[in-house]
Amino acid sequence: MSDSIDYGHLMHNAMRGLIKTVLEGVRDHGLPGEHHFFITFDTTHPDVEVADWLRERYPSEMTVVVQHWFDNLEIRDDGFSITLNFGDAPEPLNIPFDALRTFVDPSVEFGLRFEAEDDDDDDLGLHSVDDEAHIDAQPAAQKPEPEEKPKKDADVVSLDAFRK
Repeated sequence: MSDSIDYGHLMHNAMRGLIKTVLEGVRDHGLPGEHHFFITFDTTHPDVEVADWLRERYPSEMTVVVQHWFDNLEIRDDGFSITLNFGDAPEPLNIPFDALRTFVDPSVEFGLRFEAEDDDDDDLGLHSVDDEAHIDAQPAAQKPEPEEKPKKDADVVSLDAFRK
């Protein structure tokens, strides 16, 4: 048994499970409303499968959009495959969940970010910070807090100016 609970592993597994559940819903029912996804993944991951011309164009990472046209969405425990249209050229992609860097649904300002993998880290793509796993899950777009307008003194108006 370990000396500590590895919250980094647990959070990354939970985040990937959430993405898997969302993609299963899209596979079964399509994209609801205005939902769409920007998915960024590591093209150097050994289990990523993309066309050679895409790998040459995106040698380290690639962002794809799942919105209007997609086909053959299949979800597995370790990742998903999908066919997307690149300039009227349908291309199949195989993306392991371990290769994900970001998953964003801008229609509802939701996003997940996985830290980049270091050579010393395990296969979950965790980034070590002082020997602890660091993750970042936050809304994709933060709305700034409205600035409070400075209060000004009340104007005193004499009603005599309005009397006849």
